[in-house]
Amino acid sequence: MAGPRVVIIGAGVVGAALADEISARGWTEVTVVDQGPLPATGGSSSHAPGLVFQANPSKTMTELARYTVEKFCSLDVDGQPCFLQVGGLEVATTPERVTELHRRHGWLTAWGVESRILTADECVEKHPLVNRDRVLAGLHIPTDGLAKAVLAVEAQIRRATERGVTFLARHEVLDVLQADGEVTGVRTDQGDLAADIVVCCAGIWGPRIARMVGMNLPLTPLGHQLAWTGPVPALAGQTQEAVRPILRHQDADLYYRDRHDTLGIGYYGHRPMPITADEILSVDEADTMPSVLKFTEDDFADAWTETQSLLPATKDAKVEEGINGLFSFTTDGLPLLGESPDVKGFWVAEAVWVTHSAGVGRAVAEWLVDGHCSSFDLHECDVNRFEPHQLSPEYVLARDCQNFVEVYDILHPLQPSGDPRPIRTTPFHARQQELGAFFLEANGWERPHWYEANAPLVEGRSIVTPNDWAARYWSPIVGAEAQTTRETVAMYDMTALKRLEVSGRGAADFLERLCTGKVAKSVGSVTYTLLLDHDGGIRSDITVARLAPDVFQVGANGNLDLDWFTRHLPADGTVQVRDITPGTCCIGLWGPLARDVLQPLTDEDFSATGLKYFRAKRAHIGSVPVTAMRLSYVGELGWELYTTADLGQKLWDTLWRAARPLGGIAAGRGAFNSLRLEKGYRSFGTDMTYEHDPYEAGVGFAVKADKEDFVGKAALERRAADVRRKLTCLTIEDPRAVVMGKEPVYDGQRAVGHVTSAAFGYTIGKGIAYAWLPAELTAPGTTVHIGYFDQRVEAVVAEEPLFDPAMSRLRG
Repeated sequence: MAGPRVVIIGAGVVGAALADEISARGWTEVTVVDQGPLPATGGSSSHAPGLVFQANPSKTMTELARYTVEKFCSLDVDGQPCFLQVGGLEVATTPERVTELHRRHGWLTAWGVESRILTADECVEKHPLVNRDRVLAGLHIPTDGLAKAVLAVEAQIRRATERGVTFLARHEVLDVLQADGEVTGVRTDQGDLAADIVVCCAGIWGPRIARMVGMNLPLTPLGHQLAWTGPVPALAGQTQEAVRPILRHQDADLYYRDRHDTLGIGYYGHRPMPITADEILSVDEADTMPSVLKFTEDDFADAWTETQSLLPATKDAKVEEGINGLFSFTTDGLPLLGESPDVKGFWVAEAVWVTHSAGVGRAVAEWLVDGHCSSFDLHECDVNRFEPHQLSPEYVLARDCQNFVEVYDILHPLQPSGDPRPIRTTPFHARQQELGAFFLEANGWERPHWYEANAPLVEGRSIVTPNDWAARYWSPIVGAEAQTTRETVAMYDMTALKRLEVSGRGAADFLERLCTGKVAKSVGSVTYTLLLDHDGGIRSDITVARLAPDVFQVGANGNLDLDWFTRHLPADGTVQVRDITPGTCCIGLWGPLARDVLQPLTDEDFSATGLKYFRAKRAHIGSVPVTAMRLSYVGELGWELYTTADLGQKLWDTLWRAARPLGGIAAGRGAFNSLRLEKGYRSFGTDMTYEHDPYEAGVGFAVKADKEDFVGKAALERRAADVRRKLTCLTIEDPRAVVMGKEPVYDGQRAVGHVTSAAFGYTIGKGIAYAWLPAELTAPGTTVHIGYFDQRVEAVVAEEPLFDPAMSRLRG
């Protein structure tokens, strides 16, 4: 036996996959417990219809699904295959859906999965039951198919068992045992199991298990309708379980699958049917299984009417059985993976459907055994990504139900979130409302994207309206605000960016250990630096300002940075980390006239020598005490000005009165994004993630190789000599061809990369797109094409930054 003692709670498709993957990596002192029988334990895996569609806007989710397909194709149980690779077909019955299929085809191409847009006739050839008069086009993915979930569970149980893993059926978990903040075991109704690591793969019961260690899991089980027809005469004689592609009719929230001469019909168009984990019946109490609720025929009526229209052959059949099966939904539609922030050794692998199950099993196994996941970028799946308000019961229920309703909707990248809203408002909110701010949400914050008060600035400017898709949640005011920032001065609300305070006598050494740059410099220094994982991948890019010998302010990217710092705190109590975001606020005052606004308001010297670029100091702006940092994310002269939340409105009013006579404005996120791309500034989570290293991402300058050591240094040194891809700046001449991100990039007919961030550059007069490309295609002047819906947009590799390469405006 090897490895630590591991107990996995839940032997469904996720728990079985994890047991298989972790034992294949040499950890065999593993016990898997489940309250139900094996291999059909009674959870979601036991009733799941098994349709595996790989198309997803998330690269990570597509890659998890692709691995699941590949693995399941290799599994069988006594000759019975665990995957029927019949392909997947998504059909469009509206022009809007046709356009959406082209976007989805773009995702698949960008993520490396084969797919093709079909004509209506080709759709009928693939699936002869489809009504030719209803269908306009289709998207075919040949590697999609049907996962036989229970068989896959059994196959992986067998493999893990051969390596020494123990599976215990009919063991109900009563408690997770712990001591001194660490797990010690699991208590079941048949005795205790000692453990160094406990992984919760309990699915719809996950919130109940997590609560045993005080963990709030933002997951809601919701009922989802699945019905089966009786024999369909047109399918008579079909001996194989499935011969047609799995089918999605997303315009009506429907999907379909073969089962010999019958059809399975899944429906998301009904009302949300949430239930709590505590309300789910036990294995012995449930009539069929705990995850199956009674079918509600009234909710299915519209689905059956639409089915008979799309698939006319079903008019000769009837619905003979149905269930409301429970599945896990989360607030952002993504899984919950990782270790508890409070109880060491308690891990979760939750809100995972069959589609992604084997991929998640591999990812979590790598994470546990190696200390990091090398196969997948898991930053958007980490359970510790949430802000505190995102864990409130009201928020979780509302957003989980919303995700159920929207599961097949056409969602724009900037589409506003639903209720509850607003949640977090900055001290400037009232003033922004007075200026007609158009708000979108960022981590719960109401953040202006433009201000209607600036509409007069559009007059006389040549601001081209982009294509229809890019023009949603956009206004020409965005362009006017961007240009005005370059011409005079603008105030930007930067409060939504997370701020951490790191303090204590060990703070400098602590940060030196985690950061790639030297941050233990003189008081007043500000450093742009990176956090790396142990494999050399980028975990975050941050700014670190030394405000006192033992006090640092960190400009972070989100809650995962706080979690990373907290996990690395020394045990001796010499370092404290706290989130100061809620009690503070920030205005970015930027533009060539920024000093003319600020200097008359203070006795401190804000000249080019009085406060140099990337320096900070405390000062009073009028009557408001601030921490001023000479930074600019838009590439213009200016400062980030921080104060406490109670003084935020006073700071806004003070700056506003001084800026207005100089032509100053308030500007929003739309302008901000355009300006930062003109300057070539990266956005973590979009342009670069855990899977990228600094040299690929173009931020190698933030690595001080002569530092004695920092987390990830050794691994990064091994990666440095082999840069095969680069984050690359592209420009687009066509002013209407503004892409949005996640589109494939082609070299001829070959897909070679994908777009990360994009916007129109209102200063340079061109579209801008950053993209990951092979190193050999990144020479300036190289022409590539971006796949934008059904178009190919010509783009040219450009030197960066596109604006002010000499940095004269920033340093002036």
